Amino acid sequence: MRKTWLRLRAALTLVIVSLVLFQMSVAEEIGHVDTNFKWIGPDDKIVVEAFDDPRVSGITCYISRAKSGGISGAVGVAEDTSDASIACRQTGTVSLSDEILAGKRDGEQVFKKRTSLVFKSMQVVRFYDAKRHTLVYLVYSDRVIEGSPKNSVTAVPIRQPFERPTGSSG
Repeated sequence: MRKTWLRLRAALTLVIVSLVLFQMSVAEEIGHVDTNFKWIGPDDKIVVEAFDDPRVSGITCYISRAKSGGISGAVGVAEDTSDASIACRQTGTVSLSDEILAGKRDGEQVFKKRTSLVFKSMQVVRFYDAKRHTLVYLVYSDRVIEGSPKNSVTAVPIRQPFERPTGSSG
């Protein structure tokens, strides 16, 4: 019985660690402000993070999001609210693939971060508005069962000249 319990515990730990690592996205924390004092553990806060679009060079997105504190926030089991805002800007020469220009990558996930232990995440998806030659980024939260209608959108007009990557369509 004890061996079965130890195996089950080890398997569960492995699953949780793999889910956490799989959901991790690389974002650089720019700064934060405290919003709610907690007697034990870190305060609730609003965090500002930056990430670069992995398929479009020259675009950086900035996200502000709520982060829960307290003991549950300190150990990573708190569920953050679905409040988030996004602003993306051209920070270099933009490189758009033919697939993006053709709209074949519309709705592609460019960033994802877990906002609860297992079931909730915040993600950013990209669309290309060919008529206006603009990249549109949408941030929203979802859950395994039910998501949230809270969202934020930003648009980055692409000014000529821009580059198409050579030798690849993705």
